[in-house]
Amino acid sequence: MYQARRTRNRPLSWAMPQAPVGAGGPAGRRAVPVARGAGHALADTAENAQLHEYEARVKAAFDDIVPVLKRISALQHEADFVPRAQAMARESLGFTLPEAVLEAAWIRPLDMRRLFAASVFETYHRFCDDFFRNDPLGLDPRAVADFEAFLQACGFHILDISPCADGRLAHVVRYVLRLPYRSVRRKSYAGAMFDVDDSIQKWVETEMLRYREGRPNTADAPTRYLKVVVYHYSQVDPDHGGCAAHGSDLQRAASAGLERLYAFQQAIENSFCCGASIDLLLVGLNTDDDAIRVHVPDGQGRMAVDRFLDVAALYDTTARASAQEARQAVQAAIAEAGPGVAEGMARLVERLVIGNLSQIDYVRRYHNGGYADIDHAERFIGAGIGFEEIQLRNLTYFAYLQTVEEAANDVDVGVKIFRKLNVSRGLPVPVVVRFDYHGQVPGARERAVEQCNRVAGALRQRFDRLWRRGLLHTMQVVRDCGAGGLIEVLSNSAEAPQVTFEGSA
Repeated sequence: MYQARRTRNRPLSWAMPQAPVGAGGPAGRRAVPVARGAGHALADTAENAQLHEYEARVKAAFDDIVPVLKRISALQHEADFVPRAQAMARESLGFTLPEAVLEAAWIRPLDMRRLFAASVFETYHRFCDDFFRNDPLGLDPRAVADFEAFLQACGFHILDISPCADGRLAHVVRYVLRLPYRSVRRKSYAGAMFDVDDSIQKWVETEMLRYREGRPNTADAPTRYLKVVVYHYSQVDPDHGGCAAHGSDLQRAASAGLERLYAFQQAIENSFCCGASIDLLLVGLNTDDDAIRVHVPDGQGRMAVDRFLDVAALYDTTARASAQEARQAVQAAIAEAGPGVAEGMARLVERLVIGNLSQIDYVRRYHNGGYADIDHAERFIGAGIGFEEIQLRNLTYFAYLQTVEEAANDVDVGVKIFRKLNVSRGLPVPVVVRFDYHGQVPGARERAVEQCNRVAGALRQRFDRLWRRGLLHTMQVVRDCGAGGLIEVLSNSAEAPQVTFEGSA
């Protein structure tokens, strides 16, 4: 078994600039080796470059907001403030700001909170349009088809992943594991504590499609439903940088994830008497450097919290090996971590491990071996159903929900995070309330709109003090996911100024 024994120290502020590649850490601290030259033999350096360009471009768009708004704030008493502010926003951010909010600056101090929320929402809107128009993270159709064929060859007809809702895991599919995001079901929950009933419903839906339509394969095919939980931890700051839902306790997070997996399997066995159609996998993610640990199932499909393959350690031991030697080392490590593991599961784990080797190479090359923002640095909360476009680390905190009440814990954890990130600096919590729908279903759009209104209203009631102080804003959007369309913005609470006068009702 490969055990990690490396520790690092990194700056905690998400706003700090990245150190140049190859730079050492602070005096007296050990620096992690940074990939040079061709990197690891199994790493896809071309894909790494493509993914880095996208990450840098998108995050820069969000991170430019505050500096630009600071410059605009300094102009608010100028006679030509509105046109100058709009010109500056257009040039630096690529869009104009709400005119009514700027015009109100002569009555009262410029509402920077509203401008900040409006800018975050518009940047998100532009980011979504680019994603759905241009598919910047998509793979070649042949590569997607090859993966789906590979998945079935491994003995699985669906890969259902539940990571923690923490934004540091938002990129787990496309980046950390290097999987085609459209071929994987991802639904995030605080602490990775997925809803067993929801997963049962998805299992039933999947089996129905196999029986009725032969998708993705026919019901008589000897394949299984694979459920994966991804918990997380921090080696740099283990007492504070881990999963907030589990008190940053690594053992607790891993144990809870494993228990939830077994509960889902037991529920299927008790309800449908076909537990053999369910396979499970537990994965841990070190959010400091994106290295994973895989709890490989043994011959009976059982996993243990203290039995895993550590991919960071495997990277180090194979860093100078040839591709063939490295692949053989991966296969040997899988066999050691999961005695008697089924052949199909071993093949899938091998793919995940090799994908993660690329991601470790990515972090070492482009992030100096470890992220500067080892703590939370999300830019907004995403609440509702959808958000497949969010494949970037620390961009969004997820709260997948139908109602605020059913996901109160997820929502509360998200707002708690943003109290530290934004409210402590006088900035609002931006929440995108979104519900995707299938346009071919009669009344689906109307129901999605109604859900948006209901959830946005519930958020305002639950966090009334923040709302009344202008410290929480919502944008409501829907999307016809069946037609592959763009998002449709229904309303944006940051668009109009909130002007009140002493003594008014």
